[in-house]
Amino acid sequence: MSGEAAKKFVRTPWVQSILAWLVATYLGMTLVTIRWRFEGRDVVDAAAVSPAGVIGFTWHGRLAVASLLVKLLKQKPRRVLISQSPDGELVAKVVGWLGVPAIRGSSTLDGRRNRRSIEAFRDAVRFIDSGGVMMVTPDGPRGPAQQMPHGPIVLARTRETPVIVAGFAVRPAITLRSWDRTQIPLPFARGGAVFAEPVRLMRDAGPEAVEATRVAWQASLNAVQTRAEALAGAR
Repeated sequence: MSGEAAKKFVRTPWVQSILAWLVATYLGMTLVTIRWRFEGRDVVDAAAVSPAGVIGFTWHGRLAVASLLVKLLKQKPRRVLISQSPDGELVAKVVGWLGVPAIRGSSTLDGRRNRRSIEAFRDAVRFIDSGGVMMVTPDGPRGPAQQMPHGPIVLARTRETPVIVAGFAVRPAITLRSWDRTQIPLPFARGGAVFAEPVRLMRDAGPEAVEATRVAWQASLNAVQTRAEALAGAR
């Protein structure tokens, strides 16, 4: 089977549904075997019991490991922003099995995807208004990896929503040869999860403030990710 034929087969709806269930089952069973070390755990615990909405940022390559949040957030409503791409369909089904319904679209407006992005943006704002946790991978769905675009910043500014940046890592793990270096946890690995104190951007922030915030939040997200890697590697 050629590469294109294999890709088409994998993107068949029934095949994706089976794969999604298998991947979600594996992640669900694997994550409970990991020996976790936390920093800033009180931040996510406070968000779990708060009636207010919140946005969580983590890099796209750590989305599988970030499934840990399902346990940490308990009964707090949560959703994740997933692209409308064919590959995004598989990811959306996986996270759905794990207990995180997806909002399909992008936080970045670009050409023909504008309409879908606007709809997704509005859905995300409404969910935040209802008191849910909106999980966003700022560098998805196409990268560049670990670089923050303006879209997620504008989403946070719309309601002056508190933003929690989070880093996740496990060792040992399988690292895929994808643009985002997706990390798949292995059973009984060591894990690190780091959460920074919530930050906000005021609704009246101008272009210069938005850009400064983008740079600052990108640096903060890289810092917590680096710290999570260190915790996962420490014996």
